[in-house]
Amino acid sequence: MKNRLAGIRLEAVLLCGCFLFLILTGCDKLNFFGSKKGAKQAGGQALPVKGTLIAKVNNIPITLEDLNQEIELYNQMLPPDKPEAKITTREQKISYLKDEMIRRLLLYNEALNRGLERKEEVLLMLDKNKRDIMVLELIKEITQNVKADAAEIEQYYNNYKDQLKEDEERKLREIVVSSEQEANNILIQLLQGSDFATLAIEKSKAPSSKNAGDLGYIKKGAKFPQFDGVAFSAGLEPGKISNVFKGPDGYYIVKLEAKRGGETRSLKDIWNQIEQGLTFLKQRQKVDELVNKLSTDPKFKVETFEGPIK
Repeated sequence: MKNRLAGIRLEAVLLCGCFLFLILTGCDKLNFFGSKKGAKQAGGQALPVKGTLIAKVNNIPITLEDLNQEIELYNQMLPPDKPEAKITTREQKISYLKDEMIRRLLLYNEALNRGLERKEEVLLMLDKNKRDIMVLELIKEITQNVKADAAEIEQYYNNYKDQLKEDEERKLREIVVSSEQEANNILIQLLQGSDFATLAIEKSKAPSSKNAGDLGYIKKGAKFPQFDGVAFSAGLEPGKISNVFKGPDGYYIVKLEAKRGGETRSLKDIWNQIEQGLTFLKQRQKVDELVNKLSTDPKFKVETFEGPIK
């Protein structure tokens, strides 16, 4: 189920990316039909300002609302492990305005000066962008009031809360030797009270021997299946030592130092995540219903020519 939610988030990010792409390409500033009249208006005659004006390039306005929208989408598209890259301060926003938005409109105006809006391939791309924007606007229109309600969120949590646990991590040490006999001898020493860390340094052939066998906190799947079966078994408690088991590099003994995580997250902690995922699913279902209806509507003629597809 966590994979399902991750897939939902991924699809939401991709949809968000579509909006970001269309905004970053400046489609709202372009003339989709590529006429000279439209180009001259964009490059010369002042366009109406809808919002708080913060810059102009050849009479093309940039508003505070434009800036904030782009920055919001930019921040949303950043990887979760890069929070420091987010644009948050006034200075960063001004820098983005100058280095991205104004720069883009300077290049756009130069493209107009060179008459690139009349090139056939540009006209085709503009027409495609027009279709994409209209589709996105239609999707926004038919899904704007579609949202997961509290009852649906609570039901989803109750149905799947056992699958919404945090990943458990275990702090482990290991000793790896070449023969089963040697491993059994070491295990006897450990059971008699010898120090695991000392024997790991002296006996283990694994790279972890340099750290007294310490692997730190790891999750299931970090090593190999036999390792997971022993090191993450319910019977291995903190401070306990495993039996000898075979692995790809020899014979292993592990000691569990500590464990953390593995608890079921509260509904409060993951309310927003579930709400966003369910809302996205409901909105996609709404779009699918419309597409299914349109596909059987006699007003629309759909033809496919699959021969060239290889």
